Amino acid sequence: VGLMETAPKPGGDVPPKKNRVQSKRKKPRRYWEEEETSPTAARASPGPSRSKKRKQELRRRRTKNTHIQKKSRISKKPQVPKKSRERRNPVPQRTLSGAQDPFPGPVPVPVEAALKFRRIDKSKKLLHSKSKTQKRLEVAEAEEEETSVRAARSELVLAEEPGFLEGDDGEDTAKICQADIVEAVDIASAAKHFDLNLRQFGPYRLSYSRTGRHLAFGGRRGHVAALDWVTKKLMCEINVMESVRDIRFLHSEALLAVAQNRWLHIYDNQGIELHCIRRCDRITRLEFLPFHFLLATASETGFLTYLDVSVGKIVTALNARAGRLDVMTQNPYNAVIHLGHSNGTVSLWSPAVKEPLAKILCHRGGVRAVTVDSTGTYMATSGLDHQLKIFDLRGTFQPLGARTLPQGAGHLAFSQRGLLAAGMGDVVNIWAGQGKGSPPSLEQPYLTHRLSGHVHGLQFCPFEDVLGVGHNGGITSMLVPGAAEPNFDGLENNPYRSRKQRQEWEVKALLEKVPAELICLDPRALAEVDVVTLEQAKKERIERLGYDPEAKGPFQPKPKQKGRSSTASLVKRKKKVMDKEHRDKVRQSLEQQQHDQEKTKPTGTRPSALDRFVR
Repeated sequence: VGLMETAPKPGGDVPPKKNRVQSKRKKPRRYWEEEETSPTAARASPGPSRSKKRKQELRRRRTKNTHIQKKSRISKKPQVPKKSRERRNPVPQRTLSGAQDPFPGPVPVPVEAALKFRRIDKSKKLLHSKSKTQKRLEVAEAEEEETSVRAARSELVLAEEPGFLEGDDGEDTAKICQADIVEAVDIASAAKHFDLNLRQFGPYRLSYSRTGRHLAFGGRRGHVAALDWVTKKLMCEINVMESVRDIRFLHSEALLAVAQNRWLHIYDNQGIELHCIRRCDRITRLEFLPFHFLLATASETGFLTYLDVSVGKIVTALNARAGRLDVMTQNPYNAVIHLGHSNGTVSLWSPAVKEPLAKILCHRGGVRAVTVDSTGTYMATSGLDHQLKIFDLRGTFQPLGARTLPQGAGHLAFSQRGLLAAGMGDVVNIWAGQGKGSPPSLEQPYLTHRLSGHVHGLQFCPFEDVLGVGHNGGITSMLVPGAAEPNFDGLENNPYRSRKQRQEWEVKALLEKVPAELICLDPRALAEVDVVTLEQAKKERIERLGYDPEAKGPFQPKPKQKGRSSTASLVKRKKKVMDKEHRDKVRQSLEQQQHDQEKTKPTGTRPSALDRFVR
């Protein structure tokens, strides 16, 4: 045991654990020890305290970009610092494999694609606008530009492309009959071509719903029916025991307007009569304005009546003073009604104005048919002089093309992509153009089809390459490749919507209903400021008050403290501002004089030494 006590342990030179801790600790310094070690420090002034030193060290360590959350005076929550919009040193994006993206950021959008969806014209700016108004306009322009870029980028999602019909070398497409087209297309498209043999109750007028899914037709002898023409499911079929002159779907396929021999009747999709509007009597033609919820009716008495179907009241009744009205169509772009008259003119009407917005002399004889394309750019008319004309509606109202037909066209219709269909007796001719937004070429027909009876109604089906024709023998559904838009807006016109979706869409459409007073020739003028009226109102206000309340008042210097607001200093500051304003006025007048001299100076003359003496 004694040996074990005296035996040396390994690492005996190292002090024990407690001694290690004691060696690491520093000996605390006392103020009298500092004075002993540094005698000069005692003579100097006492330095900052320990808390101040700590604050100074924290300030040195703090970077420039750090923010301290300050308490708001209004709310108890601390204010969160705003993040900078643009990073000065953006971190390069990397893929899942770890490789760096060679094309960082969003995909650039072509300027032409973004301009197609842009609605605000930046070239037109408000003069003398306030800074607050200018900032709001800048924010609206930025939002609109971002929206147009998003719409142009999402255009890639539209996978469907418009169809077309192309013959062999030297083959005329007008000689291709419907049987050949049915054999060439797929089964689903071939099922869209059908004939309804209804000779007993003809001739027929027809109407497609806005979604293009439902078809309604009415015969001269009282037969009225509505069906889902894609699945061939019959919705309702009745006989009103009265002559049917025209038929139209309202805002949805659930309501149907029928112009009967005496009055206007409203039915639902089950064939139940909901309303009988006796103030609209002897109706010949119907047109429905979907964004205004207005049903326009033309009568034998020469009155154009607008009925608001959302509240069931007549908005206005306009006397056209042109006799019987049996030619009517609407402009889908601005909701203006076009009426054709027996004196060869076409008049444009709005419910806000009692007189026609414009009158166009189209034919030497009476007008038989009128139609307007979906962009509101071109109008096609046919008259008793056997002329088929296309007019430009962009302010000039000049004819762009004309064609003499062997038999005058009694019915016309434009498709969504600009194809023009004309019914001449028992023949239907279709002309095509270069594409949407271009006028159709009347030189050579695109398609021709002969029916079993005389044509009494034409309408292209929305979002389907189908032309519906009503004639003496019933209804015919023709296949017209490239007639309709291949892609539809599911939030606006969804052919596959359910009953619940249709009800929700009706509520939203009613909330967004456009007032009838806003119908005009140029709808873009509604977003502009009427400068003339604004200046006139400003002048009237100045005359009424006797002074201009918006005029800039005389300069009044603000009082300063510490004796710097003496009378002499105030007068001196006023004079300084007045001299500056005077100098600005003189400078502007000199610039204006120089500008006027440059305008009046003759161009093309050689400079002379005597020009310096000319005043």
